[in-house]
Amino acid sequence: MSKLVISGGQKLKGEIVVEGAKNAVLPILAATVLNEGLSVIKNCPRLKDVEVMVNILKSLGCKVNMEDNIILIDSSTINNTFIPEELAVEMRCSIIFMGAILSKYGKVTISYPGDCVTLWV
Repeated sequence: MSKLVISGGQKLKGEIVVEGAKNAVLPILAATVLNEGLSVIKNCPRLKDVEVMVNILKSLGCKVNMEDNIILIDSSTINNTFIPEELAVEMRCSIIFMGAILSKYGKVTISYPGDCVTLWV
């Protein structure tokens, strides 16, 4: 882990930019299913896993707009509870949609991440 070492009697001042973290944003994206309106996610890293999560949201019926490091998600338009196998198998984290969708709609269809077996709940 890196660290900052400051020596001397000077007061600290200034700003630093903290980068968004993939492991923080993926569960946040899944949780937007629970919101019945617009969610704004700022400081979102542009990574393949984030793209897959956005594509899953779109497949559920969400309207998604990505601009720079900001993602706008309108979950009021969700119209199904099926996550396509080709998206679910792209990453293990896709399974975190199961809790949000089950909680909101009472059913979900999703493949096991990395497998072709379908799980009906």
